[in-house]
Amino acid sequence: MKTRITELLGIRYPIIQGGMQWVALSPLVAAVSNAGGLGVLTALTQPSPEDLRKEIQKTQALTSAPFAVNLTFLPAQNKPPYDEFIDVIIESGIRIVETAGNNPREYMGRLHQGGVKVIHKCTSVRHALSAQKIGVDAVSIDGFECAGHPGEDDVPGLVLIPAAVKVLDIPVVASGGIATGAGMAAALALGAEGVNMGTRFLATMEAPVHDDLKQALVNAKETDTQLVLRSLNNTSRALQSSVTQEVVDMERRAGGCQFEDLRHLVTGQRGKAALQSGNIDDAVIATGQCVGLIDDVPTCQELIDRMVRDCRAAFARGTGLFLS
Repeated sequence: MKTRITELLGIRYPIIQGGMQWVALSPLVAAVSNAGGLGVLTALTQPSPEDLRKEIQKTQALTSAPFAVNLTFLPAQNKPPYDEFIDVIIESGIRIVETAGNNPREYMGRLHQGGVKVIHKCTSVRHALSAQKIGVDAVSIDGFECAGHPGEDDVPGLVLIPAAVKVLDIPVVASGGIATGAGMAAALALGAEGVNMGTRFLATMEAPVHDDLKQALVNAKETDTQLVLRSLNNTSRALQSSVTQEVVDMERRAGGCQFEDLRHLVTGQRGKAALQSGNIDDAVIATGQCVGLIDDVPTCQELIDRMVRDCRAAFARGTGLFLS
């Protein structure tokens, strides 16, 4: 396949693996890249910049194909050593970075000077325009269906993707709600030049999470996710569980609640433990609505091959609708 995204990133297929916290480690990342997509390591999964360097080296030992590093910019009071992470990224020869969270403006110069292409993840057209203005090379636009943080505008991909494409000059990657080749074809038909998938890659053989969690994703329906932290304007979508229900109940109680009331339920360490134990009722586990489209746990190679094949078939069916 050939799009501006495959050309920009040097990959065979315009399929990008989401930078999932605690999950985007070398075995998964290398498997995605070896299959022709773009694997993405998550920097902040690593305890320190030096740990990131080691994880990059592990990945490089497993693949010669391009892969990226996700760097999520957190509020100032929780600021990790970003300059040191960027030093490691550049020194390790990484040429693609996915940024997320806060605006990456102050780091753009260093990244570009280091020969790094930057994809910024956005949840709205206005944020995508701001990202284009500061010089990112592409944007990944997250629809309301996505896992994790969908923003506060509640605009699904069917509207958000073409709305972004209409006003942007740089390539758009569609993110949220995509788990099949038909979904990929739909995103490309709407003007996207690539797709980003997190939840679907969570249910693969190489994802470093418990098999019980993968089976829970296979069993789940499209209605089995829940929005939490809405009352705090920090909405997140997760797999429905006793913990997510407890969070929602606390948010709905008279007088509402503060984040400190919920911290023990939504802590990242609790989520990490649940990914390893497979007990979905132990934590808030980020999951998109596309979970209802997941029917198996393939290898990354099998998944990407199938998606490309089914994408081609979907376009062929569409062409066949027109009378000669």
